[in-house]
Amino acid sequence: MPELDIKKIMEFLPHRYPFLLVDRVTDTDQSEYLSAYKNVSVNEPFFQGHFPGQPIMPGVLILEALAQATGLLAFSSMNEDYSTKLYMLVGIDKSRFRGQVVPGDQLKLNVRLKRNMRGIGIYECRALVGETLVAEAEMMCSAQDRSA
Repeated sequence: MPELDIKKIMEFLPHRYPFLLVDRVTDTDQSEYLSAYKNVSVNEPFFQGHFPGQPIMPGVLILEALAQATGLLAFSSMNEDYSTKLYMLVGIDKSRFRGQVVPGDQLKLNVRLKRNMRGIGIYECRALVGETLVAEAEMMCSAQDRSA
């Protein structure tokens, strides 16, 4: 599965506007890595308050975009019906912010499965604008059954 458009992304993820933070998956091998992006627009609701006159994408939302990308990687490699599962963020380690993301940027999201331990995936995550690293983290995520 080399590419996913927004319709397919919305089949995998339960997030919706304004909290769906992945616009397109550009590359994945379905079990090891995924590359995606988020187009950052001045119309994003968080820019109204972060910060007036100097809009900067909040770091926690960059991490959320990376977490959503890990969910897409996990769902794309599931052998079972992904519609019955939620992929939950259960931990973040080694997070660092190295640059700012502003309106007009295209945030590239790269996630790589580091290992899977007892149902918890551990992912190396990097967010870039162009070739510039703006954030990185190690994330732990786990599939859970959706409540009816």
